[in-house]
Amino acid sequence: MDSVDDILAEMESDSASDESSLDSLNSQKSQGMRSMAEIARAIRNKEAEIGDLEELLKSKKEELRRKSEEELPSMMAELGVNSFELDDGSKVTVRDLYGGYISKPNRDAAYEWLRENNYDDIIKNTIAVQFGRGEDQEAEKYLKILEGHGLLPEQNTSIHPSTLKAWVKERMENGDQFPMDLFGAFVGQRAVVKRSH
Repeated sequence: MDSVDDILAEMESDSASDESSLDSLNSQKSQGMRSMAEIARAIRNKEAEIGDLEELLKSKKEELRRKSEEELPSMMAELGVNSFELDDGSKVTVRDLYGGYISKPNRDAAYEWLRENNYDDIIKNTIAVQFGRGEDQEAEKYLKILEGHGLLPEQNTSIHPSTLKAWVKERMENGDQFPMDLFGAFVGQRAVVKRSH
C-alpha cells in the first residue's frame, strides 16, 4: 500500500503532466488560430486584388472601345482612308457598327410597334407559373392541363440583344423607316485590326 507521501507525489506528477498537455494543446490552438487568421487575410487580399483587376479590365475595355469606335475611325475618315496595313502585315479596316437597346419605359411601345409592323417574330414569349410551398398538387394539376394542350407554362417576353442588333442592322441597311429612339438604335463605326498569320 502506498504511503500518503507516495500518493501526493504521484498526484503532483499527474498534475504537472496535465499542465504540460494543456500547455501543448493551448500552443496548438494558438498556432491554429494564427493560421486561420493568415488564410482569412489572404482571402481578403485576393478579393481586393480581384476587384482591382476587374476595375482595371473595365477601364481597359472602355479605352479599347474609345480607340476602336471613336479615335481611329474618325482619323481614318478625316484622311479618307477605309483600310490600311501595318508593318507586321496586320490589316486595319473600318466596319459599320449597329446596336440597339430597348429601355424599360420604351418596352411596351417598342413591342407594340413591332407587332403592328409584322416584326414580332423577334419577340420571345414565354409563360411561367410559380407555386408556393405546399402547392405541389396544384402545380401538377395545372402542368397536366397545359401539357394536355401541348403547352409548357412560363411567360416572359423579351428580345435577345444580338437579335435586336441584327434587326436594327437589317432595317438600316435596307433603308427601312422605324422609330430609332424607341429601340435605342444607333450606327457607328469600328476599326478592326486583323492580325496576319
